[in-house]
Amino acid sequence: MLKNTLSSVISEHENRGSVEFQIFWFTNKIQRLASHLELHKKDYLSQRGLRKILGKRQRLLAYLSKKNIVRYKELIGQLNIREIKTR
Repeated sequence: MLKNTLSSVISEHENRGSVEFQIFWFTNKIQRLASHLELHKKDYLSQRGLRKILGKRQRLLAYLSKKNIVRYKELIGQLNIREIKTR
């Protein structure tokens, strides 16, 4: 499902290092880790990895919201993630 939304955001020829692609990739990895942790509740190393990836994605989302709010709004809408909290 996410790969279809990604194709509308990022073409195959676009840079894989773009902020949008990194956020998509982290979101995909977060979903896989979350499903893994549902089965393996005491896998504390995976929990730590999940928290680290969540922090990285949060920082990238904050960067994107500062640089281009339109692309940020489109991306969070397509990936079905919540907006970051602002202070």
